[in-house]
Amino acid sequence: IQEDAGGGLVFWHPKGSAIRSKIEDFWKDTHIDSGYDIVYTPHLANLNLWKTSGHNDFYRDGMFQQMEVENEEYQIKPMNCPFHCLMYKDELRSYRDLPIRWAELGTVYRYERSGTLHGLMRVRGFTQDDAHIFCLSEQLEDEIVGVLDLTEEILSRFGFNDYDIMLSTRPDKSVGSDQIWDDATAALEGALKRKGWEYGTDDGGGAFYGPKIDIKIRDAIGRTWQCSTVQCDFNLPDRFGLEYVSAEGTRERPIMLHRAIFGSVERFFGILVENTAGDFPFWLAPTQLKLLPVTDAVMPFCAEVSKKAAKMGIRVKVDRGNERLAKQIRNAEKSRIPIMAVVGMKEMENNTLAIRSRKLGDLGSFSVDALLEELVRCSDDAVEMTTMGEVDES
Repeated sequence: IQEDAGGGLVFWHPKGSAIRSKIEDFWKDTHIDSGYDIVYTPHLANLNLWKTSGHNDFYRDGMFQQMEVENEEYQIKPMNCPFHCLMYKDELRSYRDLPIRWAELGTVYRYERSGTLHGLMRVRGFTQDDAHIFCLSEQLEDEIVGVLDLTEEILSRFGFNDYDIMLSTRPDKSVGSDQIWDDATAALEGALKRKGWEYGTDDGGGAFYGPKIDIKIRDAIGRTWQCSTVQCDFNLPDRFGLEYVSAEGTRERPIMLHRAIFGSVERFFGILVENTAGDFPFWLAPTQLKLLPVTDAVMPFCAEVSKKAAKMGIRVKVDRGNERLAKQIRNAEKSRIPIMAVVGMKEMENNTLAIRSRKLGDLGSFSVDALLEELVRCSDDAVEMTTMGEVDES
């Protein structure tokens, strides 16, 4: 947080940016594999959009003030969902087109009083891992199961496998018919039962526009954090007049699902820092490999290895070599760099690297190609390097 720029606004420095990029790349790849299309939308829109969506009436206290542009009022976005509704409405859809799954890492801005701001956990500008699904009523339960499967796949990658789950039902003030609420609630319950997940029920705790499932993750020391949610929405399809042509040729409303898995990238990053105490797993470490030159004579060789590693997607740094080797190792370990490679004249002559793991100690000698291939495998599979190389008996 850079206070000179204003409270609650997050600046991502190089190490944090490296981790964020890896998180977002994994998120995008996993969504594409699960049948989502990635979309992008603007950071602001004409105020009329927020009047149509109802945010200007129901969420005005959480929105920044409007700005005037050529005698029209524009609003910086607090949500992504109205934009996705506009995109859906861009053409007439058939029942054969559904479900439509759109995912966006969309940055939103919400007014929070300065006294409520708290590190990365409560900010004014943040990136939601947002997605919206437009589907038929008979597709709803399967789509919810798909969301829960994807949630489990993504959260488990980061070591979160223990969840507290709550199903929230219809509040006193709500929109939509009794039948659609009953069907949506039954779909959420059915999806949870198909997953075999235990859950509690918050009677009347749903949003005014639909029932929802909230998922809290439990970290390494037992604290729970609200992250994931999947919500049915009967309000926005009505407000935006969303339709599809049914098999009978009639115009019908699709059901809209809101869902997020991280909640926000900033907050999830904060939770990750808390959970790992800053000791990130190999696949997320901002620097995965550090080359430790014993002498200036090997610096050109280190530069070649570094360039090759970077092309293979490995995050690598070369120590400047101003310290003795023992100090270089100690500095790398204090920086929590998982893999160190000692580079002397022998390594340069043999095109090898002497590898040291911060957690396991010396792993032996590897050819440059063998090491880099192993590190790529470990990064792709989200595992630590444990493979032993050749041991120098001399």
